[in-house]
Amino acid sequence: MYAIRTEGLTKDFSIGFWRPRAYRALHGLNLEVTVGETFGFLGPNGAGKTTTIKLLMQLIYPTSGHAEILDRPVGDVSVKRRIGYLPESPYFYDYLTAEELLDYYATLFGYDRGERRRRVSALLDQVGIAGERRLPLRKFSKGMVQRVGIAQALINDPEVVFFDEPMSGLDPLGRREVRNLILSLRDRGCTVFFSSHVLSDAEALCNRVAVLAHGKLVANGRISDLQAFDIRGWELIVSGLASESLEKHRPRVQRVTPLGEQRYSLELPLTPGPEQLLRELTDSGAQVVSLNPIRETLEDFFVKKIAEQESERWSGAGEPGQQS
Repeated sequence: MYAIRTEGLTKDFSIGFWRPRAYRALHGLNLEVTVGETFGFLGPNGAGKTTTIKLLMQLIYPTSGHAEILDRPVGDVSVKRRIGYLPESPYFYDYLTAEELLDYYATLFGYDRGERRRRVSALLDQVGIAGERRLPLRKFSKGMVQRVGIAQALINDPEVVFFDEPMSGLDPLGRREVRNLILSLRDRGCTVFFSSHVLSDAEALCNRVAVLAHGKLVANGRISDLQAFDIRGWELIVSGLASESLEKHRPRVQRVTPLGEQRYSLELPLTPGPEQLLRELTDSGAQVVSLNPIRETLEDFFVKKIAEQESERWSGAGEPGQQS
């Protein structure tokens, strides 16, 4: 059973007034997300992430292809009760208080008064809206509105939750709290599908990720697989390294970063291996603190894939553009 599955999902928009033309936002997306995964949907602004989520929510309709949620077509009414959704820029009737807003959403799901009160109170505590819960939303900052939006997405204990840029507008503390919230959802078996252009969030949270660029899927897999590239070099941390010994070995080091009194970070080339230098440094009285391979990070991978897409985009004359 898949939590989310798309086949050939494509969306074209008509742009222009005098001479309308097709503008491709999403190009034949094939995606499978299993139940219980925390899945990161990555890409820069304009990659097609929001378009994809809106298609899954049936806020817009595809030009071609189809999608399923929990093995049912996205238009199936029974599925709606089992999902939660946080839009990219949530906007609510701002004369309501946070409590009133969540009570309204809970009413839509048919909960009685006592259950609504319990759920609203628990969720506002969970997202960090305590003393402000009886203030009208127009007095809330963007980050506070974002927290309320996350709470409304969870009011029905969804099996699958869609977060479109959930960290948007949050301070560092808020980002950490939302990360912990996503991890708690994962631990109770909820499938979390969230879009982001902040790659550290995906590295910290996701089982698997997909990378989207100009409406095309350019990578899809586990974080560990996407980062399993060839080692580019070595980072050696040493202490007790005398300045004369450092100068002696400097020609064999690509970069030296002082970390403190006789403590350095040395960036070494991939070849020759670091073994000979390690022996010489220890013979001179230095202590090896750590030796780590320097690998391509997810961010490096992300930037490289986007650059490849840019190159293909400009080399393919007449190919329609894409947007989010």
